[in-house]
Amino acid sequence: MMSNAMMGRLKLAAVCTVLGLASACSTVTPEQLSAVDAKATSAQADARTAATNAANALKAAQAAQEAATAAQAAADAAMACCNENKDRLDKMLEKTMQK
Repeated sequence: MMSNAMMGRLKLAAVCTVLGLASACSTVTPEQLSAVDAKATSAQADARTAATNAANALKAAQAAQEAATAAQAAADAAMACCNENKDRLDKMLEKTMQK
């Protein structure tokens, strides 16, 4: 997930890029400056989308982990039941063989 600090750095980088281009090149036209600003805005929107997607993926992974944990608990309980049944059957067989 993209933190606010990361978003702040992205904004700062975009502003610095725009200012650097504006101050370094005296031939930058307002249209070029607008294009750079649009690209920076687009990059910021893409970063927000990526952060949202990452947050959604994390939620899905957490839900999958919870389901896996529940499935493991159910499997462990079933195995314990099977082991108890096996032990009972073994004892019954032993008693039958002794008679």
